[in-house]
Amino acid sequence: MRYIYILLLLSSFMFGDTEFAEPKPSFANPRQIVFAITEDSPHALDHILSVANNVLEFYGTDNVEMEIVAYSIGIKLLLKSEKEIAKRVDALMQSNVVFVACHNTMKTKNIKEEDLVEGSVVVTAGVVELLERVKSGWIYIKP
Repeated sequence: MRYIYILLLLSSFMFGDTEFAEPKPSFANPRQIVFAITEDSPHALDHILSVANNVLEFYGTDNVEMEIVAYSIGIKLLLKSEKEIAKRVDALMQSNVVFVACHNTMKTKNIKEEDLVEGSVVVTAGVVELLERVKSGWIYIKP
């Protein structure tokens, strides 16, 4: 019987709510999150979009500023030709997620701006964009 009480007590800790750090996320104080995608496997592409969506659902779109930087072979995330992925990217763009493409990667892979999902932002170097976001206080997440 004692073991049952211990199990019940321990299980109550497993399902606790996340406590927000101060200041709590709000429209005036959004969580600023930057993701990087540098892989092109179907799992990696699906995973980063799912994680981004989960974060938006948890905090609410008004309480988050989010950017996803695609460089190296991760640029595949932003190609129009990847129709199913492009639909998901567009849906996240509707929630104000900014998708950033690396121009250096585009040049190396012979990708033109018109090959990207409409609304993608092109920067000179994806890794520098990532560095600058982190330096200015954004939280970097690599799922």
